[in-house]
Amino acid sequence: MDATTLLTTRTMTVSEFRCDAGPGDKPFAESRTGHSIAYVRSGSFGCHCRAGFFELVAGSVLVGAPGDEYTCTHEHVSGDVCLAFSLGEDLVDALGGRREVWQVGATPPLPELMVLGELAQAAADGNSDIGLDEVGQIFAGRFVDAVSGKTRKQVRPSARDRRRAVEAALWIDENSHGEVDLEQAAQRADLSPFHFLRLFSAVLGVTPHQYLVRSRLRHAARLLTDDDIAVTDIAYDVGFGDLSNFVRTFHRAAGVSPTKFRQASRGMRKILQEQLALN
Repeated sequence: MDATTLLTTRTMTVSEFRCDAGPGDKPFAESRTGHSIAYVRSGSFGCHCRAGFFELVAGSVLVGAPGDEYTCTHEHVSGDVCLAFSLGEDLVDALGGRREVWQVGATPPLPELMVLGELAQAAADGNSDIGLDEVGQIFAGRFVDAVSGKTRKQVRPSARDRRRAVEAALWIDENSHGEVDLEQAAQRADLSPFHFLRLFSAVLGVTPHQYLVRSRLRHAARLLTDDDIAVTDIAYDVGFGDLSNFVRTFHRAAGVSPTKFRQASRGMRKILQEQLALN
């Protein structure tokens, strides 16, 4: 099995697991040292665990708790790909839910989890402006809700909470050119990342990472009106890690490339007019 770590924070580690085992391979055992939820993206495998035996297919979720042991089999097809979220104890506590939630072994393909699993993959691939850590927090919360059969209460921010969210947004915007993550922003607001994400989204209508990306795009759009600054320099100056990610993200937002946006800002209105006609 090949494992690739995609993200590591204090509250969560996200990894991609690729297994090429098939019907002719000997089943192998695994053990869990913490809480985890693994979303099956493709393929299929069987799993023997304390909760019973499960056949998992694309869209299923394998659930782990500390001390659990699993034996995985591939009796029907060869290989599978999973996106796994290993959760810190602070996050598990923030999620709430009964202990039994983490002892279900697996869940069948549930629409509310499948769409978030695919969104998480899009975030991992750089095709979404929501953060992978944010999707992981949301995915974990939705899993607990789905298994417990409860709907999480809608956040009703107090005046103090609204102030927290606004102050956090101002700080994110001021520091958007640097490394900013969910845990940093949550710590400044004196909240757990899970509760900060819910509060920020409830007050401002976007997640912290979405606001961060859009802040960078706003600063980039201003700089693109200046012909003296290279597009590559703008990408790094506003906080994007590489040029290709900047170009892709800017095009997704503006409908045109940064270079064409610059040309439009210098009087080539036809570029934006054509884009508006397409929409």
